[in-house]
Amino acid sequence: MAEATIIENAGNGDIAEWLAARLGEALESTEGPVTITVPGGSTPFPIIEELLTRDLDFSRLVVWPGDDRIVPEDHEASNTGKLRALFEPAGAEVVTLTIMEQVPHFHLAWLGMGADGHIASLFPNTDPKVDEERSILRLTPDPLPPEAPFDRISLTIPALLDSDQIAFVIRGHDKRTVFDEALAGQNDLPVARLLAGAKQPVTCFT
Repeated sequence: MAEATIIENAGNGDIAEWLAARLGEALESTEGPVTITVPGGSTPFPIIEELLTRDLDFSRLVVWPGDDRIVPEDHEASNTGKLRALFEPAGAEVVTLTIMEQVPHFHLAWLGMGADGHIASLFPNTDPKVDEERSILRLTPDPLPPEAPFDRISLTIPALLDSDQIAFVIRGHDKRTVFDEALAGQNDLPVARLLAGAKQPVTCFT
């Protein structure tokens, strides 16, 4: 596992600035599209709003949700719908996750984490594998989160690891404890499995 860089007490603007710098580097290093995956939930969207104020060529950006609830894109629980509303006016492309989709190599995999150690929609009950042959899975969390009681579609650990770098945004003491234990190999939660398989730089904002 690559060592993780922990950046403490990072505000939304700080994280957006870091993301903009990484995207700027990727845009300069290739003439083609720059592809990233981003998390759902409430934490990312204020950061994305900040990111979109930066001077970048968003028309070359392709955004993949790391996961989504299986609901129509105009449903309030849809990550994809929210991402479209933010990124598409800036010229970026937002992909809809389907099982048959050909998943690319990502310039950046941006992840969140639940207090139970889940990443994307890879909850502990789904027993995600580092050697999973599929890139996208349809699955059902157990227990279903009461705030979002829907089946999910999610990138797998190998799909997320197929990236130049990984960034986490972890809010709250309880989550930080879980992340630190995963980083130290002291649990076998989904986040720990991903971190154990990571060879690229990992940055965690708290």
